[in-house]
Amino acid sequence: MSPASLRLPRLALLAGTALAGLVAAPLAAAASSVQTVPGMPPVLNPANLYNEAGVGHLSPAVAGDLARIYVPNLRGDSVSVIDPATYKVVDTFKVGQSPQHVVPSWDLKTLWVTNNAEGHSDGSLTPIDARTGKPGASIPVDDPYNMYFTPDGKQAIVVAEAHARLDFRNPHTMALESSLQVPGCKGINHADYSIDGRYAIFTCEFGGRLAKIDIVHRKVLGYLQLDKHGMPQDIRVSPDGKVFYVADMMADGVFLIDGNSFQKIGFIKTGVGTHGLYPSRDGSKLYVANRGSNKIHGPRKGKGSVSVIDFATRKVVANWPIPGGGSPDMGNVSADGRTLWLSGRFDDVVYAIDTGTGKVRKIKVGAEPHGLAVWPQPGRYSLGHTGIMR
Repeated sequence: MSPASLRLPRLALLAGTALAGLVAAPLAAAASSVQTVPGMPPVLNPANLYNEAGVGHLSPAVAGDLARIYVPNLRGDSVSVIDPATYKVVDTFKVGQSPQHVVPSWDLKTLWVTNNAEGHSDGSLTPIDARTGKPGASIPVDDPYNMYFTPDGKQAIVVAEAHARLDFRNPHTMALESSLQVPGCKGINHADYSIDGRYAIFTCEFGGRLAKIDIVHRKVLGYLQLDKHGMPQDIRVSPDGKVFYVADMMADGVFLIDGNSFQKIGFIKTGVGTHGLYPSRDGSKLYVANRGSNKIHGPRKGKGSVSVIDFATRKVVANWPIPGGGSPDMGNVSADGRTLWLSGRFDDVVYAIDTGTGKVRKIKVGAEPHGLAVWPQPGRYSLGHTGIMR
């Protein structure tokens, strides 16, 4: 082989290496452009913080976990377990009193049922082994309405709604480590984080406002009144981390909040009783569950629907009414992005909604299903609720 012919493969190799470097450099620069709090995994795509929760991004930590839908039945003190392959309930087990949400742990190894024992002092957390789908022994915990995790995974944040308080606990033993009073947030319940993990915004259901919390220094940064007669529910940050979408069941729509300035910048009308918010697996759309009633305890077969918001245009691009009426509440999207699973709060059912067509299947479950969890979900870690995955 001549020296010239030897040089050609070497030149091609060098050119390929240079090209790879040109491609990798902007990606590395983009990944490092968000300075996260210590211990928080890096933001790999600042344009879409949901990138690692997309289709095909299942963590090795969930390999072997059962594909199941875990449904907490608030008035049944139980969890119904649905096999998504057959759309049938394959198990039901008792938990503590008033189970509200099923929350994936930060390390993706445990699903926690938050039993807040409404009106009583014997709240608890019930762990579910995601490998077997079976519950373990419940741990006594004061008023766990909902639960989140610090971005570094070092603490669980139990939302003690009745006490307007956030309890920072050991994420494994749930031993109490510290508490933060949030006195101006009556009915504190749902939250999401800034893209860098430095602050979280919580909704105050019975105050019509939001609370901004400094997660690093554990202090209240301020409150933002949405509407004096409002009832904000779920909250989700936009893919670029700049805007928080806040569902308000009295306003029948979604408020847009600039997270850094903590100001209202818009409103999107959706449907009656706007409640749960879930991003699509590609981060392009936001599925909005409209519960069909402005009442806390609404009627069966209400004007329930799902609205689809395009993140790029901030416009509603589709609306799917529940056939025959219904009450879509909380849930999440399947790992393949094809099905939106939502509890039918006042109808004792679960809805499996085709995200391509809006077609609805209904599965009978226990009394007053609430914050169901779809498992497994793609992502490196969970920030809590029914699966805020990153």
